[in-house]
Amino acid sequence: MADETLGTPEQLRDPNYTPPLGKAIPLGIQHVLAMFVSNVTPAIVLAGAAGFGFGSNSPDFPELLYMIQMSMLFAGIATLFQTITFGPVGAALPIVQGTSFAFIPIMIPLVVGKGVDGLAALYGGVLIGGIFHAALGTVIGKIRFALPPLVTGLVVTLIGLALVKVGIEYAAGGVPAKAAGAESYGSFKSWSAALVVIFVTLGLKFYARGMLAVSAVLIGIVVGYFYSMAIGLLSFEAVANSWTRSAIFSLPVPFKYGFEFSMAAVIGFCLMAFVSAVETVGDVSGICKGGAGREATDKEIAGATYADGLGTAVAGVFGALPNTSFSQNVGLIAMTGVMSRHVVTIGAIFLIICGLIPKVGGVIRTVPIEVLGGGVVVMFGMVVASGVSMLSDVVWNRRNMVIFAVALSVGLGLQLEVMNLAPGSANALQHLPSSLQILGASGILPAALIAIVLNLILPAELADEATEEMSGGMAGSKK
Repeated sequence: MADETLGTPEQLRDPNYTPPLGKAIPLGIQHVLAMFVSNVTPAIVLAGAAGFGFGSNSPDFPELLYMIQMSMLFAGIATLFQTITFGPVGAALPIVQGTSFAFIPIMIPLVVGKGVDGLAALYGGVLIGGIFHAALGTVIGKIRFALPPLVTGLVVTLIGLALVKVGIEYAAGGVPAKAAGAESYGSFKSWSAALVVIFVTLGLKFYARGMLAVSAVLIGIVVGYFYSMAIGLLSFEAVANSWTRSAIFSLPVPFKYGFEFSMAAVIGFCLMAFVSAVETVGDVSGICKGGAGREATDKEIAGATYADGLGTAVAGVFGALPNTSFSQNVGLIAMTGVMSRHVVTIGAIFLIICGLIPKVGGVIRTVPIEVLGGGVVVMFGMVVASGVSMLSDVVWNRRNMVIFAVALSVGLGLQLEVMNLAPGSANALQHLPSSLQILGASGILPAALIAIVLNLILPAELADEATEEMSGGMAGSKK
């Protein structure tokens, strides 16, 4: 229920209304707290896959600090695109932008084991994919038919399934410790830190209210951080040294990691842009329905998609990762009842300030991998749960069951067979060109393409005899 002291019900439903500043500022910071951990996690996961992340002892480890900094800075800038707008860019709605989880399974095969050298092709894909994403704003309303809940739910579920392994590896001590065969990997000390984060997060999520519930993951990580210091996983000296070595102020560097055209990167980012664009359409619709009690207009949907793509393209120039609208903040708007875009603008400015101060990233990079693991176990599990929630809107007739079964079998099968093998090992895709190997490794794009094509070409319902043969006699299932 909305706080009546913030304004009248009509004012709270108006995106152009600004609540009293004393309350608008905490509300804006609350939006940042709700998305902060999710926003910086993709950079941490990507750096770990490339080989210069937590626990790697790589000389390039400081580059992770820069990537964390850019994640905050360009999430704030992309959010301003949405709230302030310019020309057709932006929805003029309280949309919070942040680094997208959806692209992680596509990005990992591009950089795995390559260190900083793998980032040039990655950011080339981010830039071109962002431009393509923005262009989707002109046609997004006409292509939504090709991405029903059956397709989007399948894709989001596979994204989560590709990531859950990362959460367990982090909670057990990190990929470097696993690769080195360290005895500490999977130890009670490691798991206890992760479990503290999980239990605190769940406790706050279910038994607290207001900002405590909204910031449950962040607070859980903070508690886990101090717990790890108490049990010796993290020393105060390490925190002090990281703080001292980090600059007070720093500006982004264009094309810091170079620019390289990679067909696999461009195709992968452009294809995933469809999924991200549809996700943004859903978020815009959710904001308008939950905050204002109305349907989103075509102009708002197009403007949000333009801002989504432009924010990603600009981020790619300066070393940040693809941006998208954050669904958890849509729920926050419905919970607070405050539809003001100016509240979110305050949050965006707070993010930008954090992004310009490397000392913030310097503290973040001292978070033990086990503590972060506890947070991402929850977050990545929620990605899977979101996909399942989308699939609940599907009419599970025999036709849709077959489409889902074939796409899931191929997608999940490729994830398990290809992504879990060491680079260079024999795998099911080894005879394909390298670009197609990269695109197929996560299983997400093949599964999405199969689901889209089958959904478009199969008749409305399969013949009874074909159904019994293919679905194991489930001809009597719900139509």
